[in-house]
Amino acid sequence: MPATPEELFARLDALGIHHVTHRHPPLHTVAESVMLRGTLPGAHCKSLFLRDRKDGLWLVVVLEDRRPDLKALADSLGAPRFSFGSPALLLEVLGVTPGSVTPFALMNDRAHRVRVVLDADMLRQDPVNYHPLVNTATTAISAADLRRFIADCGHPARVLELAGLDRGAGEAGACQDPPLPPS
Repeated sequence: MPATPEELFARLDALGIHHVTHRHPPLHTVAESVMLRGTLPGAHCKSLFLRDRKDGLWLVVVLEDRRPDLKALADSLGAPRFSFGSPALLLEVLGVTPGSVTPFALMNDRAHRVRVVLDADMLRQDPVNYHPLVNTATTAISAADLRRFIADCGHPARVLELAGLDRGAGEAGACQDPPLPPS
């Protein structure tokens, strides 16, 4: 059974991760989020659940205004061509539905099927905002704490400079794996 937002908050508390959650009507798209969030501080992000041609699964977490070119992204990661994962696969693996995709859902991937890619520009922001497993709230944490949470879920995260990988951009970004901040 997938984790609930309350279980997520308990896990964040157990890790000593400061978090602030704001409740709101259901949000299904970035456009809806922009209209309803008001002055909620920090970087607003979106998460893409992708499947590659060899059935590898990926969670790519980016700033909300990014429009990654999936072919260029796959090439940069050395992965077979990407497509979006189905809603059924998303629910099976990450325990969330479309519109609620979030890096917090990695706590539901106990089999570690998903590879994680994080937008380097996003990690330079503070705080970063994501849905807490449901699209009726937004939870803010620090970028360093996001990395700590993902590592605690047993998922190594790759950090990618995505500025050159947006649709229409010219240059591909470089992959790097910066060290995690001290716990």
